[in-house]
Formats: sequence, C-alpha cells, structure tokens
Amino acid sequence: MSGKGQPKTAKYIFVTGGVTSSLGKGIIASSLAKLLQARGLSVTIQKFDPYINIDPGTLNPYEHGECYVTNDGAETDLDLGHYERFLGVPTSQANNITTGRIYYNVITKERRGDYLGKTVQVVPHITDEIKRSILLLGETGEYDVVITEIGGCVGDIESLPFIEATRQLKWDLGEKNTLFIHLTLVPYLASAGELKTKPTQHSVRQLSESGIQPDILVCRTEHPLPQDMRRKIALFCNVSANDVIEAMDAETIYDVPLLMRKEKLDARVLYKLDIYNDRDADLDQWKAFLGKLKNPTEQITIGLVGKYVELKDSYKSIAEAIIHAGAVCETKVNIRWISSETLIDAGYESRLANLDGILVAPGFGERGIEGKINAVKYARENKIPFFGICLGMQCAVIEFSRNVLGLAEAHSSEMNPETIHPVIDIMAEQKDITNKGGTMRLGAYGCKIEKGSLAHSIYGKLNIQERHRHRYEFNNNYFEQIKAAGMTPTGINTDSGLVEIVEIKDHPFFIGVQFHPEYKSTVVNPAPLFVHFVKAALKNASPVAKGTTK
Repeated sequence: MSGKGQPKTAKYIFVTGGVTSSLGKGIIASSLAKLLQARGLSVTIQKFDPYINIDPGTLNPYEHGECYVTNDGAETDLDLGHYERFLGVPTSQANNITTGRIYYNVITKERRGDYLGKTVQVVPHITDEIKRSILLLGETGEYDVVITEIGGCVGDIESLPFIEATRQLKWDLGEKNTLFIHLTLVPYLASAGELKTKPTQHSVRQLSESGIQPDILVCRTEHPLPQDMRRKIALFCNVSANDVIEAMDAETIYDVPLLMRKEKLDARVLYKLDIYNDRDADLDQWKAFLGKLKNPTEQITIGLVGKYVELKDSYKSIAEAIIHAGAVCETKVNIRWISSETLIDAGYESRLANLDGILVAPGFGERGIEGKINAVKYARENKIPFFGICLGMQCAVIEFSRNVLGLAEAHSSEMNPETIHPVIDIMAEQKDITNKGGTMRLGAYGCKIEKGSLAHSIYGKLNIQERHRHRYEFNNNYFEQIKAAGMTPTGINTDSGLVEIVEIKDHPFFIGVQFHPEYKSTVVNPAPLFVHFVKAALKNASPVAKGTTK
C-alpha cells in the first residue's frame, strides 16, 4: 500500500451496531480482520466503549462479562479477547478506550492549562480526543487497516460523541480512507412467518441523522435473506444490494470468518477502500481447526467451579481456551457450570460426581470461597484431574494447608484479614494502597519453571511469560512447610521470587497457577495448560463416560 521503505498508511473501518445490543459486532470485526489478515494485510482492531468507567477493571462480571487483560497490563473489554483469539496478535492499552478515559484525558489537560482558558466542550475537545485515540494505532506505521468497533447501540445518548468523532474523521482522512459497516438485526416474526426489514431501516435512518451513511450493512438473521429482501434493504437504506451482507446465526463463532468470506465481505471492503489485493484468503489452518472442532472422536465433562456461572461471559476466555484445547485433542468438552455457593453445604460431593476434570476459576471476594476449597479437596482426594487458575490456585494452597499440613485456620487475608495462617497474603508494598484500581499485579510477567516438573512437561521450556490479574499472592513464609508436606511450588516469578505455579506429584494431574493462561489461548496456539488438562481428563475418563460422538 505504501512505497518501498515507507511506513504504512492505515485505512480505517468503523463498525457500529443498531436495533439491539449484543448482535456480535466484536465477532464480525474479528472475522473481517481475520479475512484481511489471511490475504496478507496487517490489521488491528480497537474497541471504543461508551461507559464512564475508566476501564472494566472495577466492574462486576455480571455487569460486563469478564475483564480481559493485555500483555501491557491493560484491563479491557472482553471483545479484545476475541480479537486476539482470531488474529493471534497481542492487543494493548491503545486497543480499548472508554468514555471515562476520554473525559479523564480532557479534564487532565484542562487542569494543566493546555486549553489556554478556552471553554472546554464536547465539540471540539471531547471529539478531538476521541479522534486522537482512534488514530494512535494507525499512526504507528505498522498497520494497513485499523478496525474500530464502537460499543453500544446507535441512538444511545452515550455513543453520540463517538459517532460525531467518526463522522468528522471521514472528512479529515479523505475519500477511500474510511469505511462504515453497520451491524443490524432483521428479526423473524413467527406469527407473520416472515423477516422484517423495518428495524434495519430505522437504525440506518438514525445513523444518517448523525451524518453517517453506512457503506456496508451486515444483517444478523435467523433465516436466509432472500434476494428481493436484500434489494429492498438496499433501496431504503441507500446502499448497493451487493453491500447488504447476510450474517446467519452460526453453529460456532469460529464459523463466522468463512460465512463472511462466502458473503464476500472482505472483497467489498477492499473494493470500497481502494486496496488492490489479488490474494485469496489463506484459511487452511482455520479450516483444520474447525474440522477437528466439529468432528470430535470422544467427549468428556469438565466441571467449571466459579461464583459468576449464571453469566457465562464472566469466564469467556476460559470457555474459549477449553474449546481450543478440545479441538486439538479431537474431543468434545462438555462444561458443567457449577456455582461455588452450591458446594458449601454437606453432601456437596454429589454435585461433583461423574466429572472427568475439575477447573476452579478465578474471582475476587469471599462469596463462595469455601465451595471452591471443597471442590479442590474433592479433586485432590478422589484423584480427579485438577486445574486451578488465580484464586483457584490460592484455594488449592488453602485446602492443602488445612487438610494436609494441619493448619486448620489457614486462609487468605483477602477473605479473613484476622487469620493466624495467611498462606495467601497481599504483597507488602501494596498494603498501604487504598485505590483498588491501582493495587493489582497486571499484565505479562516472567516465570521460571522447575526442571522435570509437570509444568515443565506441559510447556516444554523453563522460562515462560503469562498474564496476571490479582492482588494476593502465595505467602513465601509458608514456602518450605508447604513444600515439605508434598505441594511443590514449581514456577517462580523471575523478579520477585513470588510463587506462580504449585503442583502435587502423587496425583494424575494437579496444578494451580497464579496467572491467567486463558488470555493467551488462540485458535492457532491453544494454551498448553488447557491442552494437557483436557488430555488428563480424557485419560481419567472411564470408557463409558468418554462415550463417542460418532
């Protein structure tokens, strides 16, 4: 696209949504990015969220789903997880901006006197800051295309400054350098027995009233869009019929890139942005993954024990990492979602029966903690493959300290600040910090693995980097005691000496990790810990439990 030796000049695609939220803008953006990447273009995706929180780090998972963490320690929207899983390219702080961040930046500049006494207003000051943030990644010279997903729904009062900023950018950047894709819903009314285009017409009209004419419409639908309906949508929404793209409900999100290629979404985008590209999208690896995913030879059931299981998006990256690992093993992994609060009372064991593996999930706070500890105890005593992530690893340390080491009062100082045996404790340097947004170990950290350990056999190397999101740590004052009793710390942070991995040897598979391996699992590079956990669960499963999916 650029001259030889010249930095790339990025083109910008904006993805908006209408009619209703949760239509899958993130999946459409990721699928388009995958197709462009498969044609040899360099692509990144960013998400602009219209809520006033600085980031989702302090949001309850029931409000917003999981908080996804990048290598550089940014707490971001879960859609960034989709971007990384589809593209296999790390994202960063620059890939997720909120209204809160925009206003924070503008107010900071105003307090500093940068506006020289001028009245600070939404236009131009807020919109200028939004535009500056949108252009940051494109100005690095690394990307041919930058896709920007605007969160929320067209017509939301919160989204207006973002829509206005993108309208201005169209004129700032010039012809053929921007493209607007609008994702909309074409609902099926069972009583009438037909698809209805009116919601799409209203949504596009609302966007047009903001000064933006969409270039391409992607229509979510449960039924195929007949050609005459595409022509009708095109006529009323002021686009070409070729630019009305059908997005049928898919069996799996990983089907969507292939469905979008069939609809020629990537070809329309390249044509409209005036990008010459005659390469076919190379999706061989993607198709191989889908082939294994859809044709498993065996199946297992894994119990996912957590406190937010009613909203499965709270554990989105874990669920996707399990899907990636299952495909590698040609195994259908059924997840049994188990609320940790149901494992507190006597008889909890029945809820954990007939599982081939138990995964104790991350989380914060005291609610359901004893249920997680009981799940660890059940897995350890019954020799069921166990995998603990973050708080799950901490629960494993607490359970082992109580029931093997004999420290009945052992606990985490997060749950019980008065415990006489804080086997999990906050780092000394963080004890005086009261601002919860700033007390966590966030982002990628190095870890040295003990030679010959289970972790070593899983990773196949002695030095790894994984992403973190937590405040409390394994208390090294108990290191020798716990190790002598049979729980071995086999992964140590290279800088601080903090414990990152614990395992038990006389067990088919028992490992807890302080970090979040799910964040780095992608279609092409599934997380090794998940792959080996699925293999262990498969080995543990009885022939009857395994069954066959054929």
